Amino acid sequence: MSSRYRFAALHDRIKLKGDSEKHEQTNAWSNRDLIPLPPDRRTWGWFNYFGFWAIGSLNLANWQTPGTYLAMGLSVPQSMLIIVISRIMIALFSTIIAWIGLKWHIGFTIQNRYSWGMRGSYIPLSQRVLLNFIWNAVQCWNGGRLVAVCLTAIWPSYARMKNTFGSSMPTTTDQFVGFVIFWFLSTTFLWLRPEKFKIPFLVVCTWCGIGIICWMIWALSVAPGVGPLWNAGQAIPSGSRFGTSWLIMAGINQGIGGLAAGITNGSDFSRYSKARRSYIIGTIASCVVTGILVCLVGLVTAAAGQKIYGEVYWNPPDLLMRMMENGNGSSKARAGVFFLAAGFALTAMFENICGNAIAGGIDLAGVFPRYINIRRGAIITFIAAWIVQPWQLINRAKTFIAVLSSFSVFLAPIIGIMACDYYLLRKRRICLSHLYRTHDSSYYFTKGVNWRAIPAWICGVAPTIGGLVVTVRGDARPPRALVQLYYIAFLIGETTGFAISAVIFYALSRVFPVQDMDQIDAVDVYGTFTAAEARRLGVAPLEFGTSVGLSPGRQSSDNVVVVEEGKDF
Repeated sequence: MSSRYRFAALHDRIKLKGDSEKHEQTNAWSNRDLIPLPPDRRTWGWFNYFGFWAIGSLNLANWQTPGTYLAMGLSVPQSMLIIVISRIMIALFSTIIAWIGLKWHIGFTIQNRYSWGMRGSYIPLSQRVLLNFIWNAVQCWNGGRLVAVCLTAIWPSYARMKNTFGSSMPTTTDQFVGFVIFWFLSTTFLWLRPEKFKIPFLVVCTWCGIGIICWMIWALSVAPGVGPLWNAGQAIPSGSRFGTSWLIMAGINQGIGGLAAGITNGSDFSRYSKARRSYIIGTIASCVVTGILVCLVGLVTAAAGQKIYGEVYWNPPDLLMRMMENGNGSSKARAGVFFLAAGFALTAMFENICGNAIAGGIDLAGVFPRYINIRRGAIITFIAAWIVQPWQLINRAKTFIAVLSSFSVFLAPIIGIMACDYYLLRKRRICLSHLYRTHDSSYYFTKGVNWRAIPAWICGVAPTIGGLVVTVRGDARPPRALVQLYYIAFLIGETTGFAISAVIFYALSRVFPVQDMDQIDAVDVYGTFTAAEARRLGVAPLEFGTSVGLSPGRQSSDNVVVVEEGKDF
């Protein structure tokens, strides 16, 4: 057997296959997980979205959020105000970006093609891929800390395990073992497609939700009541160059920025919705209500813990270890701690799988459609955790995590371009078939790149990148204007839809207009829409296209219709 034959056989095995009868063609721009989602794969109801956002709230980072703002010198009411405003804005931005997934059933990966161009879309995709790699690794490490707590609750001697790593390794053996176990347990769920997440969401939300409520009740009853932390007032250092208003703006920016990647994920998951109201109800109920309640429970529990132990424990694993005296406590204490730590660990697991692994899989599928689908991409994202080495990031590079939390500096301009293009320029009209080909496509632009998006994005990043650098670097006396712009990085990038990147992109698109921005397909060539959806859009059912000999693989530019100006679709 010749080497060429063996290579061809190997290539044929790793190349993805699609069901042509379901229009799942596989080529340089398309595969089963990238095409507009057909009705039979849209299985998410309101509880799926409630669970999706709940696992993003029932986590260690959200539990510790009030402590971040209190450390800035703000009071408890001011900290909770930041949390409320941030959560409302996150729900608002997520719905705006997710709407294209609800209407056209495509995700972020494909969504960027009509704004950036077929090849230009690799620019936002590469940013998301990198971010997913790093956050997946960090979340695996945090989950490993919880696994270590569970193991200590079962075998108290685990906490006294001999550290076999040298001083050059910024971690201990027990922490590393927890990471390895968490990583391997998580990989078993990568074979589960997003359509099948309903039961895991139900189990995780119920377990962790009941757990944190019981934890708070226990802390309040043992204390009893709350400690001085609950009544903490404003304590901004006298030498601070920024007053209350600017610190609140900084807090809102940080609160939104921490979920900036999740906001861009909106259409990746909204396309799985059975109905638009399912996404809206689930997102608002969970993102806003659950997100605020978890922060409040974390604050109350930390305040009660202060009264019990004489110090404040914001990190749940640290408080859990103290509750069972590092494994030397009673069997009842260890059983309670195991229940709580396991709940947090499961939440971290599915938050990571949905928010980082699945999202990373979709983005990688957009870069290599012939060879990578969601499952393969998620596996690659998980394997990358070993290359990223999160123990180095968590224990040595605190400033690097600060950069990740401030990634809205880069993502907000992308979101501004997406919103401006879809709502203002294209009037919510998309020609789906043109998103999956380069020949005779309205979205190929100039050599595959819509050059208008690049200067718009750069101009959106430029005003805030200086503030990010001096803030992360910890300059003693940074330029005040730079830091102020950074504090409102997300807000100036997205709130009105016209600021910075959105305005520049809009202006460039008007000065150098793009032709045929109001086109849609005449025929539902992918079998995407229900009969009711097709009627609303004015698109002929797939059966009509078949009867006249049209298919997704061979269309002409005549297979589009220019809608009347002002007609609402």
